[in-house]
Amino acid sequence: MENGLESTGDSRLDQAVTQWLQYDKNPKTAAAVRTMVKDRAMSELQKCFGACMEFGTAGLRAAMGPGVSCMNDLTIIQTTQGFCVYLEQCFTDLKQRGVVIGFDARAHPPSGGSSKRFACLAASVLISRGVPVYLFSDITPTPYVPFTVSHLGLCAGVMVTASHNPKQDNGYKVYWANGAQIIPPHDKGIAAAIEQNLEPWPKSWDTDGALQSSLLNDPYQDIHREYCQTIQQHCFHRELNKNTKVKVVHTSVHGVGHIFVQAAFKAFDLQPPYAVEEQKDPDPEFPTVKYPNPEEGEGVLTLSFALADKEGATVILANDPDADRLAIAEKQESGQWRVFSGNELGALLGWWIFQCWKQQKEDGKASIKDVYMLSSTVSSKILRAIAVKEGFHFEETLTGFKWMGNRAKELLDQGKTVLFAFEEAIGYMCSPAVLDKDGVSAAAIAGEFVSYLASKNRTLSHQLRSIYEEYGYHISKNSYFICHDQDTIKRLFERLRNYDGKNSYPKECGGFAITAVRDLTTGYDSNQPDNKAVLPTSKSSQMITFTFANGGVATMRTSGTEPKIKYYTELCAAPGNSDLNQLKTELDNLVDAIVEHFYQPEKNNLTPRPEKCRSNLVPHEHASCLFHFCTFTFFSPQFCNLQCYRMKNILYESFFHLPFLTYSSEL
Repeated sequence: MENGLESTGDSRLDQAVTQWLQYDKNPKTAAAVRTMVKDRAMSELQKCFGACMEFGTAGLRAAMGPGVSCMNDLTIIQTTQGFCVYLEQCFTDLKQRGVVIGFDARAHPPSGGSSKRFACLAASVLISRGVPVYLFSDITPTPYVPFTVSHLGLCAGVMVTASHNPKQDNGYKVYWANGAQIIPPHDKGIAAAIEQNLEPWPKSWDTDGALQSSLLNDPYQDIHREYCQTIQQHCFHRELNKNTKVKVVHTSVHGVGHIFVQAAFKAFDLQPPYAVEEQKDPDPEFPTVKYPNPEEGEGVLTLSFALADKEGATVILANDPDADRLAIAEKQESGQWRVFSGNELGALLGWWIFQCWKQQKEDGKASIKDVYMLSSTVSSKILRAIAVKEGFHFEETLTGFKWMGNRAKELLDQGKTVLFAFEEAIGYMCSPAVLDKDGVSAAAIAGEFVSYLASKNRTLSHQLRSIYEEYGYHISKNSYFICHDQDTIKRLFERLRNYDGKNSYPKECGGFAITAVRDLTTGYDSNQPDNKAVLPTSKSSQMITFTFANGGVATMRTSGTEPKIKYYTELCAAPGNSDLNQLKTELDNLVDAIVEHFYQPEKNNLTPRPEKCRSNLVPHEHASCLFHFCTFTFFSPQFCNLQCYRMKNILYESFFHLPFLTYSSEL
């Protein structure tokens, strides 16, 4: 092998390593590769060079480190070169309009990689081709990038972030000229261009020269100011905000959100939220949490609970590290903390934003026939129920804000009003100024919502119950199994497509009759006259939705970024059906049947979700502990196995003498 290194014994690996060392100018990653070859660390070499990262609609996301499988200086340069070439093919005015680049606070000292370093390299590549670059001079929330694309009329945007992934990961997220994440065919076009531009261009590594270029612009101050002014369009109770007595705690979970949520609250004339001191400043080590993901509920919010109790706050707002998601918890009269699920927050924020729109509507400026709300197909259908009664339009899209953002843009271009969009993974688009999930504006809007409710002596929990009583209860249960074997995953889904013979889907599941099937992998939809799905299909991922005669809906799908087979289930009841215990039991039984008959975890060697079965009611004095199903002792925020979630209800009611009223938190 060249470079004075001995052969690994694998010619393909030798070729990949040789090319890498020819291209890589980062001394840390180059040295790491040489050391692996010298030590014959074949397992590590296979991890780093076994397969190239695949560029998709979500861009890139992987661990930072050396090699084609990881996020590093060279793969960032190669990706940006391909992206730049594709932009040149698509936009004749690219050199007049330009591209925006933002970054979070992630860093990986062993490889010399960081979000800021990657952003500077991406800027260097684009500037070397004469493309103006709007590079934020400091960390920013992800929503600022699509906002900048739309606000300045740019051709594209790049955000360097891995959102709420583990600390060693990073990502490269791409926005198109319409301000939304890319969708097909752009992902394939960019991926092809990357493959054709792997050798670094002469000036791609020249970050010093790029940072001195007249093509480099810093939009930080202007965009921050414009964003805060823009979201004020969604502030409707300014005087009430000024005088509210509600105390709110906010945590940015060691991410970028602190200063931006503080600014958003100020833009709404809300009192600044109490910041969790240990978590307010960016820290790529995420030292106080196991996973920097507010979806994990109480485990991430332990410090927030403590601060809220100390300050007498009744509401907690939590952003993920790049501040595009928002979790909310509320203290109950019993002293417990309730962590709302993404579907519950979708119901609350959707209802509130519609009420605010109706207040505006009194001016006679808008027609309800032109109003739309959106959600992803795996999220709660509560917005559909509200839309049916109130008269506006509801649409569902494929999973992910890339689909909702692009559909929202289409509707806006038709002169429609898109009030709100959400996904169950605590993502909310509360303003069309950002065609993606935005945890900053959502936090400010939630702050005003809480203040308004307090002026009426009501809480979020009270309002959620009222919504369900008026529009029908929608209770959901979502979880996943881990499976690293792609063949097993394929067999599992193919079995469902050939359940009672070739090309026949199940007609029942454990006694629950199935009334409709939609398969967005094959394009089949039994609800359509021609049996062809209306939503876009993709053979590269698995996704089947079953509708049951009892009003239940269950979607099984693979994750695009993790070795997971997810399920999303919801039971929708008609208004007036408020027998929660009966509804919970019905959903319990349905989920049990799906797991037993469709997933067959033992037969398929599937691993249940770790740290699952999280309650969304956390006792005040036991905020970080729940019952262990097997020993009935306090020990952790999780339960030990898939079946124990049922015991959760019994234990809460028997020990705390409190009904477990909510049942839509993710397992």
